[in-house]
Parts: sequence; structure tokens; C-alpha cells
Amino acid sequence: MPIYEGTTVEEAIQKGLAALGLTKEEASIEILEEGKKGFLGMGKKEAKVSIEPTVSEEITEAVAETVADVITEEPAAPEVIETEIDVTPEPQSAAAEVADLADDAALTQLALYLTNITKELNAPALVRIEREEGLVVFHLDTEKQGILIGKHGKMLNALQYLAQVFIHRIAKNKLSVVINVGDYRQKRQAILQRLAERTAEKVKRTGRPVFLEPMPAFERKQIHSVLSEDEQVKTHSEGDEPYRYLVVEPVKKRY
Repeated sequence: MPIYEGTTVEEAIQKGLAALGLTKEEASIEILEEGKKGFLGMGKKEAKVSIEPTVSEEITEAVAETVADVITEEPAAPEVIETEIDVTPEPQSAAAEVADLADDAALTQLALYLTNITKELNAPALVRIEREEGLVVFHLDTEKQGILIGKHGKMLNALQYLAQVFIHRIAKNKLSVVINVGDYRQKRQAILQRLAERTAEKVKRTGRPVFLEPMPAFERKQIHSVLSEDEQVKTHSEGDEPYRYLVVEPVKKRY
């Protein structure tokens, strides 16, 4: 793993990112030495960090185009498609009305939207809605689970981002939605539990912060919840969605 030096940690990070042609969101950063100013030129130490690219895959062209559509345009009512829920859209006379839907109508529109995306990805899925405490889970039932999940869940996270942006654009109330395929989210929950525990141990062992890979807000919240019980570490998020990531760092002792 390449090591970069600077007068401060931030300077070392910026040098490394510039050398690799990466942004902070695209890199895995580990602080090796904080650096010291010294006194009269004596005892001075450069800050050192190690940086390597974060492993990531490109979102397929169909999803990438949909991201642009969601962000730049008002969502249009999609055609009626048969699913396991009532997906008959209510008639909308203006874009302003579409952006102010009641919960059930907004969730119906999102179900249609996800159905259309899965067809574009050649993995058509039936959409089931399950309400849990504080959020709504959309289960995508398909014979091609691998396509909708993607390597390391990258495609599923892309769908998650699209769904959250879409629902925020059309719903009157702020709704939290989770997209799931098969039992992936349940397995992912166990993985995040282990990741949180291993990360905390590494932070306590090295005394250095650890920058995790970008993940959806509800996954960051899960890791934060696990580590909130550990008084020796603390967490916070940095970056912008959908590349927002969690930083786990040691709690500095005060004497």
C-alpha cells in the first residue's frame, strides 16, 4: 500500500490523492503517523498516511441513466405493470401534484418505478412491500437475483440510492425505504455486525481512525448503533451521497 507524507495528516492525504488521481470518497485511507512540529527544528516528524483505491464497480448504463433522470427531472407516472401490490397510479395533472403525494400513493409510484428498472436490467421482479418500524422494505422477487444484487451488493446499493431519491422527490412526508433482494439484507446485517466489531478492535489496537467504504445511510446507522455501546471509539459520516462513508476513530482520553 503506497505511503505519503506531509507536514499535517490532511496535507499527506491531499498529496496521496493527487498522486493517485482520486477523491477522498474513492480511496481507502489509513493514518500511520500524526506528525509533530518539533521545537526549533528538533523532533519534527512528518505525518504519514497509506492510501489505496477503493474497489468499486461501474453502475450499469441503464441505472446510470436513471440516476440522471431522477436528479434532473420531475418523475413521470410510469405505465401500469402487474405486481403483487396495487400499482394502479392515481392520475396526476401537474408536476407539482406528483411531488406532493400521500404515503400510499408515493409508495405505489416507487413500486412501479422499481419494476420498470428491473425490466431494463433484464431481471424483471415482482415488488412486495413490507412495513417495519420506521421504514418500508421493498422486496424484489426475481429469478435473476445476482443481477439486482451485483458484486458486493453494488447494484443493490445503487437501486437503494435511486429509490430514496425518487421517494423524496414525490412524497409529501419523509419516508425511509430499504430495497432487498432475496435474503441479502439479512446476510448483510450479519456482515456489518462483524465489520463494526473488527473495525473497533483495529482502531483500539492502532489508535488510528479507519475510513470505511461508502454505504447507504441505514447501513451506516447500523454500524453506528453497534459501536455506540463501545466507549473507546466514536463514529461520524463524511462525504456526499451516494458516496458518504463512515469514519471510526478512537476516543481521546482526557486527564
